[in-house]
Amino acid sequence: MLRLPVAIALFALSITACAREAPTPPAAPPSAAPPAAAPAQQPAAPTAQTSESKEATASQESTGEETADDKRDASLERLAAMPSDQQLPAGQWKPGVNYTPLVPAQPTNVAPGKVEVVEVFWYACPHCYSLEPFVQNWLKNKPEYVEFVRMPVMWGPVHRAHARLFYILESLGRKDLHSKVFDTIHKEQKMLVANDEAATRKMQLDFATANGIKAEDFNKAWDSFTVGSALQRAEQLTQRYRVEGVPLVVVNGKYTTDVSHAGGPGQLLALINDLAASEKRR
Repeated sequence: MLRLPVAIALFALSITACAREAPTPPAAPPSAAPPAAAPAQQPAAPTAQTSESKEATASQESTGEETADDKRDASLERLAAMPSDQQLPAGQWKPGVNYTPLVPAQPTNVAPGKVEVVEVFWYACPHCYSLEPFVQNWLKNKPEYVEFVRMPVMWGPVHRAHARLFYILESLGRKDLHSKVFDTIHKEQKMLVANDEAATRKMQLDFATANGIKAEDFNKAWDSFTVGSALQRAEQLTQRYRVEGVPLVVVNGKYTTDVSHAGGPGQLLALINDLAASEKRR
């Protein structure tokens, strides 16, 4: 979980938790060592649980604003307020350990009979990038009743700039470029954000036109009410979900979890399925 916009630190510190406050991004991306390769598309079961658990502890970018004791106390307080019939049956997953009840529960925006699964992410977060192949693989086989929603985190100006690009692409029907944005930032080391809005807009416009989007359509979406409203909602939900770091998963507005609490990316997807199935039965 991370709020670090500087390209050098982004790639050099890809397995550490970074402070939420960070300097403004450079106008042009400096050279840096290439990021570690993304994990394989197929999330195979680990040969040793302890090995994946150790990797999981490095898979979140934190805000650096809470201690472990603070988080544990908050989890226990939320768990105490959670009705017993809203907890998973005793077994592999433990409330307060693998997942945390979100109190109060937040409204969802899906059709009746659907279960909403939200992934809160940031394009420049290396851990979100590492999780992406697992998410893509899961999407091919996820339960039909699961409605998957991506939501960019809204901690500050850099996150807002990347969030705007996400919602512009979504409004233009170019969700296919989601992975391309990730690759541009993490493989090509082009941050797609600069020191001022005009320079950021130019960078993102260049990316869009290079990928078949008309400049007129991009600029219209940039200034649109639709994109502005989406950014406002993402900012509200970042607060309501109490997002302290990314990637974070919110299941049906009731539970939050992440890679480290689940025990690894494969376990995270299994936990999502179990939480969603529990919600479907209600």
